[in-house]
Amino acid sequence: MLLTVLGTAAGGGVPQWNCACPGCTGARAHPDRRRRHASLAVRADDDHWYLINATPDIADQIEHVPALHPGPAARRTPVAGVVLTDAELDHTLGLARLREADRIEVLATAPVRTALRERLHLDDVLTPYAQLAWREVGGTPVPLREGSAIEVSAVPVSAKRPRYAADRPHRSPPGAAPEPWVVALRLRDRRTGGTALYAPALAAWSDALQEALADADVVLLDGTFWDDAEPQRSGFATRTATGMGHLPIDGPDGTARRLAPLSARCLYTHLNNTNPLVDPAAPQHQELAARGLAVAAEGMEIAL
Repeated sequence: MLLTVLGTAAGGGVPQWNCACPGCTGARAHPDRRRRHASLAVRADDDHWYLINATPDIADQIEHVPALHPGPAARRTPVAGVVLTDAELDHTLGLARLREADRIEVLATAPVRTALRERLHLDDVLTPYAQLAWREVGGTPVPLREGSAIEVSAVPVSAKRPRYAADRPHRSPPGAAPEPWVVALRLRDRRTGGTALYAPALAAWSDALQEALADADVVLLDGTFWDDAEPQRSGFATRTATGMGHLPIDGPDGTARRLAPLSARCLYTHLNNTNPLVDPAAPQHQELAARGLAVAAEGMEIAL
């Protein structure tokens, strides 16, 4: 299995177009600090790749990875589809950018698919341009594409809905588990046994997540905020990190403490522009390194 990191930023990217915080200002002064929206590319076989989430940067992300370039035929593309972790705009707006394709295959959980079809009217908007082919992803592993040795399954991590679907009626029976609006994706290569877990948005540390982490060789995890008070301290939010649906990295209940004992290679992604980690010289990088952790680099390849 081959993974390529396409982006590592939270919503808005770094720099964010309307922000002059230290992280954004630093990225404007030092282009090497720029970060595209968090996304991942997974090679399903020799000729086909799937993108994990479709961000507003999707066209630029494809252009920066030669393996994703079209050819040799004029309109032949190796990008075969998209797998979604949730229905947030930052992870789905890129689907509209793929309208030039003849067919777009999208793997998503049932509530995410319903939100995109009924609230964003994605089918109505895109089908005049391209065929949308929906496949459901859940707890049972399914091949990325027919004949592929790469399997994908979903680990529910949150019932947090995007704002545009916040008032949608609940469809879970009374007493049943909440609908899986946000999931971590477990990717496994049946040939090598290599397993990766991708969780760019994490609101709680569940038993199911812990089980999936214990079985993973590589983990790419939500690193939106360094500590719980960061959103409030920045002056741009009134809620804490956990209140916004993201477990912080540092602190007594932070994810760094939970990741450090794992045998997997653990990398943070989905960094907010207020996170000190967007500065490569920030001392927080050394704190992570002391725990055997690091931040994912855009363009890095991971072979499993």
